[in-house]
Amino acid sequence: MTHKISYSGPKIALYQPDIPQNTAAIVRTCSCLGVQLEIIEPCGFLLSDSRFKRVVMDYMDISSIKFYKSYEEFVESKKSERIILATTKAKDIYTDFNFKKDDTLLFGRESSGVPESLHKSIKFKIKIPMNENKRSLNLATSAAIIISESLRQTLY
Repeated sequence: MTHKISYSGPKIALYQPDIPQNTAAIVRTCSCLGVQLEIIEPCGFLLSDSRFKRVVMDYMDISSIKFYKSYEEFVESKKSERIILATTKAKDIYTDFNFKKDDTLLFGRESSGVPESLHKSIKFKIKIPMNENKRSLNLATSAAIIISESLRQTLY
């Protein structure tokens, strides 16, 4: 079933993404689900990167992506919204979390997550449960899993 979804629900924010293929896959997910994508710069690649273009295909609409020059600018814009950090270091499981329609789901860099100072400053943190001997899921996979649950709770 397809239907028109506006950007009035939860959002995905990427903190200084550094793997173009993952960001491109998240662009496609956001495009298909009608989710606003926000990117906190700097990116570790150019949007003209061939690896990015190969995955994003024709799903790229630059006008649908909001860019922030810094984390401080991002936080300033979120004064009336919750920022929820997806991290393997969280105690709360994403399916037990009560999402709100205007939440922003923040994902760190593939190579290093978010700096410890940001981790400490964010009140809400969630995780996807995994086998204990595994480090982490792919970023694009994690974003798709968590945004799907958020949409299920808030829009459908």
